[in-house]
Amino acid sequence: MHISVIGTGYVGLVTGACFAEFGLNVMCMDTDARRIGRLEKGDVPFYEPGITELVAKGLRENRLAFTTDIKKAVDQALVIFIAVGTPARTDGSADLSYVEQVGRGIAQHMTGYKVIATKSTVPVGTGERLRDVIRSHQAERCRFDIVSNPEFLREGSAIEDFLRPNRIVIGADSPEAMAIMKDLYRPLYLIETPFVMTDLPSAEMIKYASNAFLATKVSFINEIANLCERVGADIQVVAKAMGLDHRIGSKFLHAGPGFGGSCFPKDIAALIQTGEKVGYEPEIARAAARVNARQPLLMVEKIREALGGLKGKTVALLGLSFKPNTNDLRESPALAIAERLLAEGSVVRAYDPAALEEGAKALPGLRPCANAYEAAQGAEALILVTEWNQFRNLDFERVKAALRRPVFIDLRNVYEPDRMAALGFRYISVGRPASGPQAKG
Repeated sequence: MHISVIGTGYVGLVTGACFAEFGLNVMCMDTDARRIGRLEKGDVPFYEPGITELVAKGLRENRLAFTTDIKKAVDQALVIFIAVGTPARTDGSADLSYVEQVGRGIAQHMTGYKVIATKSTVPVGTGERLRDVIRSHQAERCRFDIVSNPEFLREGSAIEDFLRPNRIVIGADSPEAMAIMKDLYRPLYLIETPFVMTDLPSAEMIKYASNAFLATKVSFINEIANLCERVGADIQVVAKAMGLDHRIGSKFLHAGPGFGGSCFPKDIAALIQTGEKVGYEPEIARAAARVNARQPLLMVEKIREALGGLKGKTVALLGLSFKPNTNDLRESPALAIAERLLAEGSVVRAYDPAALEEGAKALPGLRPCANAYEAAQGAEALILVTEWNQFRNLDFERVKAALRRPVFIDLRNVYEPDRMAALGFRYISVGRPASGPQAKG
């Protein structure tokens, strides 16, 4: 079967490369000629473990191809996936202009039956809106079906999530389209992946509801962590005990500087706007967003208190991306913290294994460093913000020798307070009492 994926960003490229791995013939289309030129050479323009190797394999075995020609992408495919951006507008609603633009392009080049599936995260009602756009722009009348097939890919483990997903959601009102979509995902039947076959509105809502719930768990545990600090409790113990309750589960109960990335902030904003549009106020989603916006500011306050002020202080920041194993800086709490530290007069020396170049461009005041130890050189505190694996086993004798003061601020609770105190550090984390001696300036 031939399929096309319109859009070669994070979701589109992972989708295309993984479907090629399933044995399908895949054409990935994008209007960015420079991007397509790079991809044709196997040069992937973003960091994601395993994607470069998967793209190279698809190209080598002639199952994956790239083009800027939408006519070619439409002609060859039975199923066309739309995987373009749906950025947030100023009011929080999803900007569907790119989705509609793709719909018009597909309509103008259709000459036979197509299944058109949205992979992009789109609000309820988008499928019907897309159907109207295509109908009104068809150069010649031909049948087509609209499907909602939301993605649930986590940056840093996207390929694993695609090849071994928790579930596949397919929303459609056509038995024919349902059958074709199930056939695409046939390899997943072998590993007994659950399939949720439903209508368009329910499939569109599932993605927003899932992300809003996970974001709420993050904001909730951060609220509990902030309370723990004030009452002398330990959030690590509290979260572990909560997670042992199977009704709650242990996932997303990790206190820290808040969530970021391309999904949670944008999707919560769109869900809130959807509610407002139909006359319903999503109070829990709004509270989760509000708590998350406050969390990086509380982390800055923690740093300010530890150092006795920020103006003129040099700090070492470990991690800039919003999570490990990606170079994505969108809505990154690490970047928000760095920006506030710079604004208050701190010198910020930073290191990130994948996002350093992008981070330095986003915040020109940053001083990029080659590694964690160079970042620590002459700093008055080492601040761990993104929990890359290489930051989980630092050489603390080397760190201590590099720092002006032995202050370690762990915003991801990677290390144990007693161990850090024994090493002579003033150790400050999230939702736990500080440990170790007060460092002298």
